[in-house]
Amino acid sequence: MLGVVTKIIPFSSVDGPGNRTAIFLQGCNINCKYCHNPETRNHCVNCGLCVQVCPQKALSLENGKVSFDASACISCDTCIKTCPHGSTPKTRLMTAEEVMEIVRKQVPFIRGITVSGGECMLQPDFVAELFKLAKKENLGTLIDSNGTIDFREYPDLLSVSDGVMLDIKAFFPEDHRNVTGADNNKVLENAKFLGENNKLSEVRAVIVPDLYDVVKNVKAMGEFLVPLYKINPFRIKIIAFRPMGVREEYADMQVPTRQLLEELRGILADMGFEDIVII
Repeated sequence: MLGVVTKIIPFSSVDGPGNRTAIFLQGCNINCKYCHNPETRNHCVNCGLCVQVCPQKALSLENGKVSFDASACISCDTCIKTCPHGSTPKTRLMTAEEVMEIVRKQVPFIRGITVSGGECMLQPDFVAELFKLAKKENLGTLIDSNGTIDFREYPDLLSVSDGVMLDIKAFFPEDHRNVTGADNNKVLENAKFLGENNKLSEVRAVIVPDLYDVVKNVKAMGEFLVPLYKINPFRIKIIAFRPMGVREEYADMQVPTRQLLEELRGILADMGFEDIVII
């Protein structure tokens, strides 16, 4: 079984508890305006435009497919900036075992692995196979998801997952559609299901004042999550929008002030949440 892997970060302290190896899979089923990795949204269509502009000749077109030479790449991202399809030519088709070969190099120094994206739940069988291998190494396993794929349909995957780090992009459906182009009914259903089954590890909200009433949304989100928090406590992460990496047409959106972020933390703290992180 092959997975389409965008990148592997050997050491990460922001993708779950402790030091972890983070594996990013290619492809996403929503289109967040503030996406900080817009090149992970779509799969390469092999148009070849990136080949023509690569200054290091790390890309070539062979038999109608773009080929990537990692040893020649200097990570200038000219290819990503050129791509009109929201993709990258630098993905790799890898087996779960090939990914684990990279992970094992960090085993003495990491607490676990986190699989992210794009949206990693578009490749659930690959993630399940990878997690089974990780468990044999006594590593923790976390899923980083936008919550639009029904977790109830993947009991085998959840059985080898320690938990899910779930994005709630916006609480109200009309705001979620404005941010992502998609409804959030399934996101909230997943939050409830995961919370009731002790699989909700973290809930995250990216704060973008230009896109919706963030105070109203965070308050409503907190009220929705309180009953789940009482079943099994989880972390809430308040993430400030930053313009780095976003598409040019969204780069001038307002960055939330520290005062606003602290206000949101206070709203959640007053509801009884204790593990609230601002980044």
